[in-house]
Amino acid sequence: MSEKVNAAVRIAPQTTEFREYDMPEIEDDAALLKVEVAGICGTDVKFYSKPPFEGPCIMGHENIGYIAKAGKTFQKRRGLKEGDLVFAEHYVGCMDCEFCHAGEYRLCMFTDWRKFPEGLRFGYTLAERAPHLFGGFAEYMYLPWNSILHKVPDGLSPELAGVVTPMANGIQWALFDCGVGYDSRVLIQGPGQQGLCNTIASKQAGASLIVVTGTSKDVKRLNVAKNLGADVVINVEEEDPLEKIMEVTSGEGMDVALDCTAGAGTIPVLLGIEALKRKGGTLQIQGEDVPDFPNFPLGKIGNKYITVKAARGHNFLSCELALKQLNSDRFDIGQITTHKFGLKDTHSAINAVGGSGEVIHVSLMPWS
Repeated sequence: MSEKVNAAVRIAPQTTEFREYDMPEIEDDAALLKVEVAGICGTDVKFYSKPPFEGPCIMGHENIGYIAKAGKTFQKRRGLKEGDLVFAEHYVGCMDCEFCHAGEYRLCMFTDWRKFPEGLRFGYTLAERAPHLFGGFAEYMYLPWNSILHKVPDGLSPELAGVVTPMANGIQWALFDCGVGYDSRVLIQGPGQQGLCNTIASKQAGASLIVVTGTSKDVKRLNVAKNLGADVVINVEEEDPLEKIMEVTSGEGMDVALDCTAGAGTIPVLLGIEALKRKGGTLQIQGEDVPDFPNFPLGKIGNKYITVKAARGHNFLSCELALKQLNSDRFDIGQITTHKFGLKDTHSAINAVGGSGEVIHVSLMPWS
């Protein structure tokens, strides 16, 4: 094993610098991950152009790799050994608060890098913090004692396992948070990797009608949505989405509306509210990009008895189910994993996700 680790470091907006770090010492309760695949999603695109904080950062929060080195206590506690292929969640909880004890470490203060900089989160932590390797855009990543890890099932390749984060989000948002199930009618706005994984989760759960919307640049993605289980796809630049939704539901509307868009502002929220059924629908929102919402239709939310849910990542169970889903043959996940890049092409890899409807999920492979 080399004494140095190569990493792609974001040092400014749209700027990557390649740095070498010392191979870290591994404590008895810690481990070292040899990164095989770091998935790139829309959040990476956003934070590469507009970093949420100053200072160098090794991005990469969707990480699959092999345990390269592990302390004896780590192996005993985790039931893992050197050579095992694992998925490392980006959340690193304190494991002592009420949320962590309830299994909802995604809500732990230590994972909230916006309000608690002393916390730790893979892909979001300053590279100045020793031992520096806290992101997947590097050859190796340091795993502290409180990392959240999942063993990748036998037979599942690292590349397909790299889709586990958006797939877990689909299971969390559609099934767990919004209650999609047998005979549900679901509107999914945005056919990117999040929207496509919500499509798979909804289809697997037994939804009777899945409608996916996109724009003219999403022609390929909308075709993939069709292949993965969408019953109706709508190009919102060519036809009125609300009119089409009411047509295919005989005027009854949808049970659930999921916002899986990126940077679409208030439009998905407003369409979701209108598209939901007369009473009792569920609206899932993103919200981070819309800090203010003038003339928010609160009266219509109340009148239609709508439940509003905010998207907030995934929990442990949704990740376990996502790995099982990816390891099944029911859906062709290869349609989502469209592009591969090496570490030296990190800049191009991130921008590829944000720039083309041909690109869906990018696998950054540090050793390629």
